[in-house]
Amino acid sequence: MTTINLNQLLKQHFGYDGFRPGQEEIISNALAGRHSLVVMPTGGGKSLCYQLPALAMGGLTLVVSPLIALMKDQVDGLRANGIAAEFLNSSLDNATAAAVERRAQDGGVSLLYVAPERVSMPGFRRFLHTLDLRLIAIDEAHCISEWGHDFRPDYRTLSELRADFSDTPVMALTATATERVRRDIVEQLALDDCRQFISGFDRSNLTYRVQPRQAAWESLVGLLDERRGQSAIVYCFSRKETEEVAEGLTAAGNPTVAYHAGLDAETRRLTQERFIDGEVPIVAATIAFGMGIDKPDIRLVVHYALPKSIESYYQETGRAGRDGLPSDCVLFFSEGDRAKQEFFVQKMTGDAREAAERQLQQMVEYGRLQSCRRKYLLAYFGDAMDGDSCGNCDVCLAQRQSVDVTLVAQKLLSAVIRTGERFGIAHVINVLLGSKAQRVRELGHDRLSVHGIVNDYDRNRLRDIANGLVEQGLLARAGGEYPTIVVTDAGREWLRSRASLALELRVDQATAQRQPTLASTAVEAGYDAGLFERLRALRRRLADDAGVPAFVVFSDATLRGLASAKPSGPQAMLRVSGVGPAKLERYGETFLATIREFGSQVPAKM
Repeated sequence: MTTINLNQLLKQHFGYDGFRPGQEEIISNALAGRHSLVVMPTGGGKSLCYQLPALAMGGLTLVVSPLIALMKDQVDGLRANGIAAEFLNSSLDNATAAAVERRAQDGGVSLLYVAPERVSMPGFRRFLHTLDLRLIAIDEAHCISEWGHDFRPDYRTLSELRADFSDTPVMALTATATERVRRDIVEQLALDDCRQFISGFDRSNLTYRVQPRQAAWESLVGLLDERRGQSAIVYCFSRKETEEVAEGLTAAGNPTVAYHAGLDAETRRLTQERFIDGEVPIVAATIAFGMGIDKPDIRLVVHYALPKSIESYYQETGRAGRDGLPSDCVLFFSEGDRAKQEFFVQKMTGDAREAAERQLQQMVEYGRLQSCRRKYLLAYFGDAMDGDSCGNCDVCLAQRQSVDVTLVAQKLLSAVIRTGERFGIAHVINVLLGSKAQRVRELGHDRLSVHGIVNDYDRNRLRDIANGLVEQGLLARAGGEYPTIVVTDAGREWLRSRASLALELRVDQATAQRQPTLASTAVEAGYDAGLFERLRALRRRLADDAGVPAFVVFSDATLRGLASAKPSGPQAMLRVSGVGPAKLERYGETFLATIREFGSQVPAKM
């Protein structure tokens, strides 16, 4: 299969004029009959890496995918592109499942999606032997590793599938795998001779922000008000919190539904479908919601509670901006948040507990960062970033100025010493601010000379300064079940020296830049915002009529391309990325008519 043919298939079935970085090499490896381990960031085009070989190789490609909703969305999207795809899972009745199997045996299916638990059934594997199986694709492959953040025992049975079809090339794909997890995937699937394609973990279109837990509700409502009508996920700690957040946001004018494992299966399915279809813009959810979400236009992911690990956080924030357009990831954080997660960690034993404690500590460190957040995330996965500033996280975007903190730093270090170096920074800050909290009074810390001696800094600013003192080596955090803050030898020497100290501090954390409006974004990107909205409404109607999610018709990125190019005929429309022959035939004239109608209604500029 030549490169020209691959490009023809790419345009014909997917409407794209060229491959994204890494895709063509991965596809060529599969076509050569070799195994692959693909680690590619969410939104980087992993699915195409096995979907295009399925068309080029002929026969059948088996895709192992973890959730029913994900299968349905993938199959709907492939069918819209004129590709013969089916799925087999528990949502199908026996007659429908049997019809799918017959079509596969007759050669009428190019891609067949199944859940890992189905693969473990001997009867299903016997059925696979009746097919012309050319490629096995295992999505979310990190689920096979106990070292990953989302281990699923059913994935371990895939080793039996490998044994049954030892001559069939395997492509294992994931967006979140540390080096240790990658080694485990290769070992579990016996892919010793596979090529590894590590495309990097950077999601350059995502802006990472951490905001203080204080006044979190008001901040959350503000974030959603700025993005009214756009899709968002708010991750919460508990089932109860998801329902409270959904109710409160809806009352505040931001329609929201709750999703958690305590709801019955039908309610969860309908909730997920309403969100993916765009019927409701916001979902408040526990971590039970997520892996099956293949919605490309989520503009905001909020963590209202602290995630249990960097891997979980990266995976969940990865649901934002899958179409490559700018999106935001916001974490509300306070030092006290770790206690909720530690309650569950303490119930673990042995290596599992040790690993969970380490992962939680890394997540807390992320919340405390005074340096680039993207650099920290990439380093966690063994990826590197040029320079020390990404220019697209709250730390790197913030205006900074050098502030003389000599006096308040002396007070901070003195308070740590006077309280016995046995407490966390939150307690020390309470003492400095003159708190009358019961814990402060019980310990007699309201009678210390350092009690209430700070009145020119608020709690968040004091925490910034304390973090800066840690980075300067004057303070240190001591580990353990309840981490404490201690003064280092260097800190004691600095106190004795009476030297001055300046730190680079953010000018004002509270005044985060307001999000650009749709109109300003459109002007910057060079497309017509009015036409874009008209095309979105048309897309919504067509999707509703077909019973599929809106993005199956066209992605937001493609609609923006249409709103920019304003094609007048089919050939011009084909030149827009995301428009291929199949979709042109199905939707072309309807969209072209809307574009022409819009043009006739807009008065010409003088």
